Amino acid sequence: MASTPETSVTTVIFDLGGVLSSSGRALDVVKRFPDHPADEVMAVMLGDYAADTDHPWHRLERGEISLDDYRSAVGRLIGEAGFTMREPEPSTPRQGLNFEFVRSDDMFRLVHDLRDHGCRLGVLTNNIREFRDRWRSIMDFDTLFDDVVDSHEVGMRKPHRSIYELSLSRLGAQPHEAAFLDDMEVNVRAASALGMHGVLVELDQRPAIERVRSLVGL
Repeated sequence: MASTPETSVTTVIFDLGGVLSSSGRALDVVKRFPDHPADEVMAVMLGDYAADTDHPWHRLERGEISLDDYRSAVGRLIGEAGFTMREPEPSTPRQGLNFEFVRSDDMFRLVHDLRDHGCRLGVLTNNIREFRDRWRSIMDFDTLFDDVVDSHEVGMRKPHRSIYELSLSRLGAQPHEAAFLDDMEVNVRAASALGMHGVLVELDQRPAIERVRSLVGL
């Protein structure tokens, strides 16, 4: 694939939840605690997401503990915070730590267009062992992507610099050659600080998709 200074991106790396999957955003967990401030819920359930600490969620994403261990530990934190969790209505999709991954058809089309264009494609996800079969079922990752970095398998998590460097190395790309899509601004900032083209994916994914298409010259 020929490139110009304006279209030097030859590698595109995707987050999973909120990007390749329309569900799975970190903020989904807040929906289970509608009576409490969202930022306080996020701090209890996920810790300081911009840091890499011993919070149970960070340990879970690094593969150090099981989902049952996390639920036990965070249950104590929920109790200490005085939060009340509401069960979802039977007719609504499962939320929080019980959601199903739902493929984003718009992103799925982008993946195919990028492959046809000759781009190298990767996935870089903060994820957990117990969810692997759920998200792996939404598309043929082994065929569509050149590499998948799953935090629990490598013992690192975004936004730690090392996990971005690992993804780039496995894809054979320099930072300036790679675009990175994520729904968490802190993860996008970390990629940009490394020299990648960080692209924030919001609920309306279309602006992010158009940005990537422009970066690769589609």
